[in-house]
Amino acid sequence: MRGPFVAVAPVAKPLSADLALTPGELGLLTGIPVLCFALAAPLASLTARKLGAEVAVTLTLAGVLAGVVIRSVDGTAVVMLGTALLGVAITIGNIAVPLIIRRDFTKERQGMAMGVYTAALNVGSFVTSVATAPLAEATGWRVALAGSAVFAAVAAGFWAAATGLRAFRPEPVASEAQAHDGAAAPARRSFAAVTIALLLGFGGQAFSYYGLTAWLPSLLSDELGLTPSAAGAGASLFQIVAILGALGAPLLARYAGAMTTVALLGVLWISVPVGLLVAPELWPLWSSFGGAAQGGGITLIFTEINVIARDQVSAGRMSAIVQGSGYGLAAAAPTLLGWIHSASGSWTLPLAVVAGSVLAFIVGTTAAVRAAARHH
Repeated sequence: MRGPFVAVAPVAKPLSADLALTPGELGLLTGIPVLCFALAAPLASLTARKLGAEVAVTLTLAGVLAGVVIRSVDGTAVVMLGTALLGVAITIGNIAVPLIIRRDFTKERQGMAMGVYTAALNVGSFVTSVATAPLAEATGWRVALAGSAVFAAVAAGFWAAATGLRAFRPEPVASEAQAHDGAAAPARRSFAAVTIALLLGFGGQAFSYYGLTAWLPSLLSDELGLTPSAAGAGASLFQIVAILGALGAPLLARYAGAMTTVALLGVLWISVPVGLLVAPELWPLWSSFGGAAQGGGITLIFTEINVIARDQVSAGRMSAIVQGSGYGLAAAAPTLLGWIHSASGSWTLPLAVVAGSVLAFIVGTTAAVRAAARHH
């Protein structure tokens, strides 16, 4: 789900030159999947509810495979079409996989299962970031983009072996009246408030992640004079250390409590914009702290959705609202931060905006964790 999404960035220059894309068209191409994450979230939730999570994951795998292939075979319009199909397919998986974790794992193991899932997303992005550019130099950008289909093909084989015919047999999710595992439900009047808290937390997390992913290499190049390869190392570190955060956050939450976990993730997150402002030469440290924070943050938020929701249907709806709105904010991050940088002529104001989004993550996630504790 993450590998094919990040594959465009390493081949942006040859792809843009071959297709004669304007900067705006290239920006649209890289932004389409995140826009789909926002706009298609209600459709993804409906798909998972009406067809069941197994079939939804099957559609994700088929859609990713088809989208990657279509994106690699023809001109600009076909590339855009394949990218949109890819984005919609990933959106379905964004909703369906946490629902499967909620249904099939005990409460004690849901956090670690979510951590493994999030870590796998970051492994996919890291492998793709490292391998796509050399593959493009050897075979061309089309073959390099198509190469990310290997992820979907391998996953489809494991998925078929794990689920058998259930992968193709629709099984609508039970109604809201049927609680899952005896979980206590928040009162209806508090559902909206909890959802807003989660939305604020996830929106701050996603805005910070996509904003830094887009501009961290440019910032390091401008501020420190790093070469493109050295600046790219900062971005790679930001991605790969997320694996430690994704696996470590559930363990910390289990033994030290969710509030302690939020506090630590908040400190790690806020150190990135502050650190890049006051001591940019320590960028390996800030990239590592940010990577751990973003991997742990998304794991914690998705786990809290599963804890707070009273059943599978409400979990799907809450996830659709939180992801749809949060990814909408994330889609605006690269453009907004780029515009602020151009207007101000420095990276100070963009980093201040990132710091504000990190504060939103801290406030929203803290409120959601407190709500989860009351209803656990």
